[in-house]
Amino acid sequence: MSSQGRAPNRRAFLQSAAAASLLIASGARAQTTWPDRMVRIVVPYPPGGSTDVLARILAERLNQIYGQPFMIENRPGAGGNIGIGTVTGSTPDGYTVGAATIGHFAINQFLYASMPYDPERDMIPATLTWELPNVFVVPAEHVPAKTVAEFIAWAKQKGHVSFGSPGVGTSPHLSGVLFAKRSGLDAVHVPFRGAAQTIPAMLSGAVDFAIDNLASYISLIQSGQMRALAVTSAQRWPTLPAVPTMAEAGVKDFVVTSWAAFVLPTATPRPIVDKLAGAMKQIAADVAMQKRFLVAGARILSSTPEEAIAFAAKERAMWKDVVALSGLKPQ
Repeated sequence: MSSQGRAPNRRAFLQSAAAASLLIASGARAQTTWPDRMVRIVVPYPPGGSTDVLARILAERLNQIYGQPFMIENRPGAGGNIGIGTVTGSTPDGYTVGAATIGHFAINQFLYASMPYDPERDMIPATLTWELPNVFVVPAEHVPAKTVAEFIAWAKQKGHVSFGSPGVGTSPHLSGVLFAKRSGLDAVHVPFRGAAQTIPAMLSGAVDFAIDNLASYISLIQSGQMRALAVTSAQRWPTLPAVPTMAEAGVKDFVVTSWAAFVLPTATPRPIVDKLAGAMKQIAADVAMQKRFLVAGARILSSTPEEAIAFAAKERAMWKDVVALSGLKPQ
């Protein structure tokens, strides 16, 4: 080929290389300046539940750290799959973060025949954010039982009972199923869109009990509207020292904690993932925040992405067995 033919090709190559360099530089700047605008945190449950309450506390603190708004967007439905599907399907630029919970990592895949995301392939957990026990609660006005043993006796005398949860496949749902099976109770599951809907049903007497996230019920327990019969943590919870564990209440092998993590689409640049993890580490080290979370019914956490992935893998194996024991099938 003549030198005249080669010249246009060389110019085109140089132009393409320059454009690629600009694109790389622009991407690098975006990673180092993140966040330079609003970040939305998708909460896959309705307002008022534990995930919503705790995510709002963290959003407020992230806003203070970065000087940019971190806005909560509630996207409930399908056990939280709709909201997390929104996150995994978003542009991987760090501006859509998901408040994913134990269900999205370790339970839903065993209960839903079709999901809008693959928990191991489509999302990366930047950091664990919190864990909390479930608490066995009954409406004080409608259920006379003051212990788990008294509740079992009351329920058997009644013939059948109902329990509420934030939806099929959530840890409160599976906790209720397992408790009913182990106690020999005829218990009907009543799924709601979140604790904000479960609570009025319980207070009206339409639902008899729940084994739900402590953060959603702590204020009602303190006000006396709900009676806490047991917590599902391995030890008694610091803010409810008089409430026994399930083991102390006579129900063995019933340690269940709900946990959560901030997740991003898998293709999100690692510097952005690490910045979010670093911010969470800073927040979790704050003694005032630790106390605030405990008062809200949870324990604040932080981790690296690798630590979160390993933790999720361990939990996934455990919950696969729990789902099989419950007899629930993918639908």
